[in-house]
Amino acid sequence: VFGLSSVAQVVLGRGDFGQHLSINLAFGIGVTLGIHAAGGISGAHLNAAITITHCILGNLPWRKLPAYLIGQFLGSFTAAATVFGLYYDALYDYTKGNFTVTGPTATASIFSTYPAPYVSLPGAFFTEFTATAMLLLGILVIHDEKNNGALKGTQALLTGILVLGIGLGMGLNTGYAINPSRDLPPRVFTAIAGWGMDVFTAGHHWWWVPITAPTLGSLAGVLIHKLFIDFHNQPNPKSGNEKGQTVVETS
Repeated sequence: VFGLSSVAQVVLGRGDFGQHLSINLAFGIGVTLGIHAAGGISGAHLNAAITITHCILGNLPWRKLPAYLIGQFLGSFTAAATVFGLYYDALYDYTKGNFTVTGPTATASIFSTYPAPYVSLPGAFFTEFTATAMLLLGILVIHDEKNNGALKGTQALLTGILVLGIGLGMGLNTGYAINPSRDLPPRVFTAIAGWGMDVFTAGHHWWWVPITAPTLGSLAGVLIHKLFIDFHNQPNPKSGNEKGQTVVETS
């Protein structure tokens, strides 16, 4: 809701009610609040790519995957419907009732991502892959208690700042979907709500890239963390966990 409504305000306000930074900040705020809301209930799985990665790594039973994905899908779909209702009058005024995916009054990008006209499909795929790898790498670093992990209670805020950073640096080419759960359900909603099947054919049938590229990028982020950080930060079995150990003397 925070993210999509910020895009709607920037687009429909014709730049008078926010800039690209507004969108980046709003998605970061939304992620932070989402983690606080769902962290103690489900581990705050807001991203299907991350959920699938946890299942592959054995951190989450495969039998729980359908429930997690359904929850993510319904949450994102409902958010799109909420923003559509919130800004319906503005949408109608902006488009004169003609909801389009491309063109001077295109509005489908309020709800889902689409590649910039100059970006090739491989270039767009690599953008989403890299951005999601950085997302996973950042999340793992924030929660890495064996290394220099974040202070307890600050993980949600830092993850929101991480998403903000990705948007600030890697949002130009594709709008940084980095999450199948954030992109596909609103796309389905727009197909139903008046934009039609063009939402699946635009951008050289772009719709499948925000599903596959983030999933592969998520796995790549885990691999990078494992190879270059985690493997080099294991306790020495001979001396115990001496790293960072504090000697406490009792008088």
